[in-house]
Amino acid sequence: MEHQGLSTTMRRILLLINCLILAVGICGGPLMMRLYYVEGGSRVWFSSWLQTAGWPFTLIPLAILYFYRRKSGGTNAKYYLITPRIFIASFIIGIVTGLDDFLYSWGGSKLPVSTSSLVLAAQLAFTAIGAFFIVKLKFTPYSINAVVLLTLGVVLLGVRSNGDRPEGVTSKAYIIGFMMTLLAAALYGVILPCIELIYLKAKQAITATLVLEIQMVMCFAATAFCTVGMIVNNDFKAISREAKQFNLGEARYYTVVVWTIIVWQCFFVGVIGVIYCSSSLMSGVMIAVLLPVTEVLAVVFFRENFSGEKGLALFLSHWGFVSYFYVEFRQSKKQNKSPKTEMTTAHTESV
Repeated sequence: MEHQGLSTTMRRILLLINCLILAVGICGGPLMMRLYYVEGGSRVWFSSWLQTAGWPFTLIPLAILYFYRRKSGGTNAKYYLITPRIFIASFIIGIVTGLDDFLYSWGGSKLPVSTSSLVLAAQLAFTAIGAFFIVKLKFTPYSINAVVLLTLGVVLLGVRSNGDRPEGVTSKAYIIGFMMTLLAAALYGVILPCIELIYLKAKQAITATLVLEIQMVMCFAATAFCTVGMIVNNDFKAISREAKQFNLGEARYYTVVVWTIIVWQCFFVGVIGVIYCSSSLMSGVMIAVLLPVTEVLAVVFFRENFSGEKGLALFLSHWGFVSYFYVEFRQSKKQNKSPKTEMTTAHTESV
């Protein structure tokens, strides 16, 4: 595998940027999806499609990077382009991502944002387990503590979920929605380590360009999968009718659609960027630690109840977040003192 070194400072800057992008996606995505359903939207396949339909936006930074490389006269440009092997792996993961989007949208149509937090709690646990088996992640007492605290904190958010059942949703539909979101969590918990595995097994330099190419292929495949579902379900014919019946008006319906696409694209770019700069577990931790923020926003915008359990979950989540980053800081200092020491996240030092 060909490497180009990243300084510790640059890696931290890139990690921070991707964390901020991920924050926009993970906090805004569930809220936009819930807004669509609350105000009259009902097309599950369409809602799934919106999560990855923003993949063409990736062409903008890719074009800039290609132009810059060509202008700088790089002689090894061929090594930075996605190979057929990586393309196929990314496309397959993208198809699975499309299925995961459908399961998550199905659950989101029946559950309030506060209850869907259980998805993220389970996802962190599944990501940790998946990373252990797929990429041989080495756990430390601090990272185990972070996973336990974050999972416990988020699970507490669903203690009184039965009382949060949306109006018009039957108990049976609520249970089915809950099971679909849990299945979506398990599936995405496997997807994240698989993305990291692509980086580890790639026989070329892992550059920012290649990372964006992988992300674009994944989102394209997921969108294609959901497009087939929309065609079978006649969603394209129903969009104009649904827009006219939208509670906020037809114009705002399309505004919600456009912003949903943009916000969810931030989520996918942020996720794959955090994995690139750190690890799949780190992306799972970021998703979990941002959950309380989403919870507060749900209380503000949708007037969902904020119980004592949710306050405790907020405290536990931030405790776990600090615990995880403490070990990251210690490992970074150790690496600076002993560059030859093998680190768990050594692969993140490549571009």
